[in-house]
Amino acid sequence: MKIMESAEDYLETILVLLHRKGHVRSIDIANEMSYSKPSVSTAMKKLRENGYIHVDEIGLITLTDEGRAIAESVYERHTLLSQVLIDLGVPEDIAREDACRLEHDLHPISFERIKECYHRHKKEA
Repeated sequence: MKIMESAEDYLETILVLLHRKGHVRSIDIANEMSYSKPSVSTAMKKLRENGYIHVDEIGLITLTDEGRAIAESVYERHTLLSQVLIDLGVPEDIAREDACRLEHDLHPISFERIKECYHRHKKEA
């Protein structure tokens, strides 16, 4: 199922924050993404209604299995594409910015071929 790019970004951010901090609240997401609290609140409501996140009674946000699967997929695409670009000589800040755009639009087959080629090249190097 294809979800909106912004939803993918939110899910990826939640995953990263969970790894970094161990817990996530809306304010953490707002600070990380430099978004307003009302914008994040609206997005969290949509993600919750669509079954991607759970928000407990004290406001802690966790990913559902479906939300985690999407977040991990986006994060994998982001990290691999960033590394490919960095290895090609692209400055890190530009590589991460470009990977952010590519991670959403790249067809899964294209990503798998890039991943296979990258790992094969790394193994041979």
